[in-house]
Amino acid sequence: MTAVGGTSLFKDSSARGWSESAWSGAGSGCTTLNTAPSGQTSTMTSCSGRAIADVSAVADPNTGLAVYAPSSSSQSGWAQYGGTSLSSPLVASVYALSGNTAGYANTLPYANSSGLFDVTSGSNGTCASWCTAKTGWDGPTGLGTPNGTSAF
Repeated sequence: MTAVGGTSLFKDSSARGWSESAWSGAGSGCTTLNTAPSGQTSTMTSCSGRAIADVSAVADPNTGLAVYAPSSSSQSGWAQYGGTSLSSPLVASVYALSGNTAGYANTLPYANSSGLFDVTSGSNGTCASWCTAKTGWDGPTGLGTPNGTSAF
């Protein structure tokens, strides 16, 4: 299983054209009841078990996906959606596009983190070491967001 966190996505003037920060509504944490996936170390996460998240994608409802959809039986309009109900299927689709869906696919990003955009700002709370984005792995955004399919 891949634990997917969330980001806020903003248009900017960088070469990528976008910047991201940890979304305040993303979940994160540490459990000692489950073992960490291969590649996730206690040195990386400050957790002796499974730390969450592994990777992330846009999830902030204020910066999420715009969809033109029915709003009643006779009307349609634009609405913006978010949450991990957006970020999880985005990451699932990147796994599907990569073709690497057999075995323990959630270990792939740990072996190929150069294929991710590292999110280094924002937070989802004030918890010890799992709530603030930083260089490398962090709780709210994991290793980062997909940059194509190479990490998957």
